[in-house]
Amino acid sequence: MGVRKRETADARKEANKSIAFAKLNNCPTSPRKMRLVADLVRGQKVERALNILRFSTKEASRKLEKLVLSAINNWEQKNVDGNVSEAGLFIKEIRVDGGMMLKRLRPAPQGRAHRIRKRSNHVTIVLGANDNTQAN
Repeated sequence: MGVRKRETADARKEANKSIAFAKLNNCPTSPRKMRLVADLVRGQKVERALNILRFSTKEASRKLEKLVLSAINNWEQKNVDGNVSEAGLFIKEIRVDGGMMLKRLRPAPQGRAHRIRKRSNHVTIVLGANDNTQAN
């Protein structure tokens, strides 16, 4: 590896130390239901987001809570000497995209069939640190 390439790689690595992400693929919940829960925690601080998810009655909130904890753990792995409570972590970005769709047939009257689409989704969470503009 050349000197210039190593320097840019080190600079990129240092810049990415303040963010961490986690992904959940093929979660068997419709994207619409997952987006309802994701909108509750978008832009919130991590501690507040975990409280919102823990006390929410929606099924999607359990999976999203586990994903936020995974992203926090990923941030801790990047920043071994850092403290989560002092870092001011917040949910910088949360994306819910449509995933694979299972197609099933349900019998209908007079010999017909209706298509059942069992949807799934992909969720991506990006955590940011040290943002002083957050009011929450």
